[in-house]
Amino acid sequence: MEPRDPNSQQHDPSDNPNDVVSGEGDDSSAETDLTLSASATPSETNPQTSPPKTTPEAPVSDSQDDSSDPIQEDEPPQNPNPTEPGPTEPGPPAKKRRRRKKFFTELNGNPSLNKNRRSEMAKDVDVEALIAISVGFPVDSLTEEEIEANVVSTIGGVEQANYIVVRNHILTRWRSNVSVWLTRDHSLESIRSEHKGLVDSAYHFLLHHGYINFGLAPAIKEAKLKSFDGIEKGNVVIVGAGLAGLVAARQLVFMGFKVVVLEGRARPGGRVRTKKINGDGVEAAADLGGSVLTGINGNPLGVLARQLGLPLHKVRDICPLYLPDGKSVNSEIDSKVEVSFNKLLDRVCKLRHAMIEEVRSVDVPLGTALEAFRRVYNVAEDLEERMLLNWHLANLEYANASLMSNLSMAYWDQDDPYEMGGDHCFIPGGNETFVRALAEELPIFYERTVDSIRYGTDGVLVYAGGQEFRGDMVLCTVPLGVLKKGMIEFFPELPQRKRDAIQRLGFGLLNKVAMLFPYNFWGGDIDTFGHLTEDQSMRGEFFLFYSYSSVSGGPLLVALVAGDAAIKFEMMSPVESVRRVLDILRGIFHPKGITVPDPVQAVCTRWGKDQFTYGSYSYVAIGSSGDDYDILAESVGDGRVFFAGEATNKQYPATMHGAFLSGMREAANMLRVAKRRSLIPADKLNNVSEESDNLNKLFETPDLTFGSFSVLFAPMSNDLNSNSLLRVKFGGEKLDSGGLCLYGLISRNQVIELSRVDGDGNRMRMLNHDFGVRLVGRKGLSGVGESVISHITLARSNQNGGIKDDAA
Repeated sequence: MEPRDPNSQQHDPSDNPNDVVSGEGDDSSAETDLTLSASATPSETNPQTSPPKTTPEAPVSDSQDDSSDPIQEDEPPQNPNPTEPGPTEPGPPAKKRRRRKKFFTELNGNPSLNKNRRSEMAKDVDVEALIAISVGFPVDSLTEEEIEANVVSTIGGVEQANYIVVRNHILTRWRSNVSVWLTRDHSLESIRSEHKGLVDSAYHFLLHHGYINFGLAPAIKEAKLKSFDGIEKGNVVIVGAGLAGLVAARQLVFMGFKVVVLEGRARPGGRVRTKKINGDGVEAAADLGGSVLTGINGNPLGVLARQLGLPLHKVRDICPLYLPDGKSVNSEIDSKVEVSFNKLLDRVCKLRHAMIEEVRSVDVPLGTALEAFRRVYNVAEDLEERMLLNWHLANLEYANASLMSNLSMAYWDQDDPYEMGGDHCFIPGGNETFVRALAEELPIFYERTVDSIRYGTDGVLVYAGGQEFRGDMVLCTVPLGVLKKGMIEFFPELPQRKRDAIQRLGFGLLNKVAMLFPYNFWGGDIDTFGHLTEDQSMRGEFFLFYSYSSVSGGPLLVALVAGDAAIKFEMMSPVESVRRVLDILRGIFHPKGITVPDPVQAVCTRWGKDQFTYGSYSYVAIGSSGDDYDILAESVGDGRVFFAGEATNKQYPATMHGAFLSGMREAANMLRVAKRRSLIPADKLNNVSEESDNLNKLFETPDLTFGSFSVLFAPMSNDLNSNSLLRVKFGGEKLDSGGLCLYGLISRNQVIELSRVDGDGNRMRMLNHDFGVRLVGRKGLSGVGESVISHITLARSNQNGGIKDDAA
């Protein structure tokens, strides 16, 4: 996608968007995140979490998470300067490779522009447009967020064009120096005076949605720890202290909310986990979850790295491949198979376009389609070619955290148009550097596993670790795997639309073996190398190795396990896993005269067995689509329950920056809902309050009570099928402010059945699953419910001469 040429349409000079920027007093520069030459490298985008620790034979660890470890405050390890000899390869140079998730053409950062017709100011506008594109803004239209925020009075036309130029200018101005808080007045300095209204609109949108003035620079952190306007917006409970939860918490505090974060683990970070391993005089920081910044252009994590002064290490895209016997893959065969693999993907792409146009509901496994074309065109028929093709397929399974047989042919790469450009990079010392800084000074309660979330018009109640937490809203950031397992009960039950999307989307698995060696025997001139196998079913087992020696502080090598092999890997003992990795490494390096020592320490991940994640990251399964990410992101309960995390981000799923951006997105959504509630006329609020008070008085003398359940029977009727009004009160005994009350209509006969069941939990299950009753807040009662209340009120008034106010 190329930026629009500002001179392609003729306007009156006063309407020309390029003239919005005055060019005076502008000290911003093009020295920003944007790199016009994109690179494609093997990379790792998954944000992951970690399982409970077990204790296998030393020095091998069967866990990526040791919850007893304190949160480290030490500095990242210094980069080593290894002097050990590496392998010297005769013959042709190693090929460049990339982790292949995306197939379609990437964003071209070098668009052809008619430079002869452009002024210097127009060039600046073009650079600013490219920076906005890299962050995720469209070229010449508004995002859905901007439309919802009413940034302009009319969609389309001159005002919108001018707004886009102003927005891009403010964004670029802050990106030129991300360590300084950009004020509204500073934004105004280089904008023509008649466009100050657009400056206000663009500045506040970018600020509230986390596109500017975010991160970890001292000036930014200090400003974000207090409300920007001093007005309290409400209380928010955040479930999960991963990237999405931490980012949202910091932004919400800045917006004036009181926040509490509940985390099941004894550490923050979720699926971003850096473990310090050491022994025999060497040490390293191993990223066991989210590891690589995938595309630095516009990436918010790149901004954090700049603010913290962390030097980014570009993942070099040279990836030699080795046969099972340790020999290098023949370069001609390698090139031939890679071309054939790309052609197979191209043919599948054409097929799916034809299928979607004719029958939109048809979907088949991506693996089935590729295998069919492979047979038709006789691709990779001999053994070496087949092993090479399987390596590419394993790489695809790694990118999607799932088997080819599970991936949707129609939508597996739906996020391709949004891929961030630029280099893929490692962070020195690991990504937990970000996590520690983001978690500072936040009210995080560790080892609080959330059991249930209850919501209604009065607010939310979150139960965790035997405690109750009440708020106006709740933000749920748990991984999709946890939602799929139903580990958190929602009352009322989540809408069917959301439950269906949770089941349709895939949540896959990637595992790692991180090994710290006494020295670097593989050499310092590459960051990745691959290994082929004859066993097609195990093609993903240790198929790719990452060298972290340049950033981890020591000679660290990480082997990846993808596809079907990742599932089988969790059944294998860690000692056996490390032995198999060493057999592969020795098969590659011993014939070259290079000794492979035993590792000083090794760690095996088990993401699939982790009770806080049940997998690694999301993918588009057969029958699913990108729309399901949007459905997962939808709030429920009339703006009471919100959702964030990588699986709620259609543009950037399965990435750390996708989780980060989703936290920012939901913070802005919660602010919008809080503002909407504050605009409700006082008389309407008073009416709702008066209605609730009257209903509470009725329930002071219920017809039947059992546990937290109270019932009012319809008057003047003993019919077992007549309607009764049920109230369930949560947390009333322990909360000074009173409990959360939900209501429902059930028959008198169902009331009798409920009263015979022991325990509120069993009663709730009967109510939801056996009776199919959804509890609602006071305002959610139907006309039938209001009629029942009216009849009860009238009957009691006739009996008592009015409702007695015992509290008076």
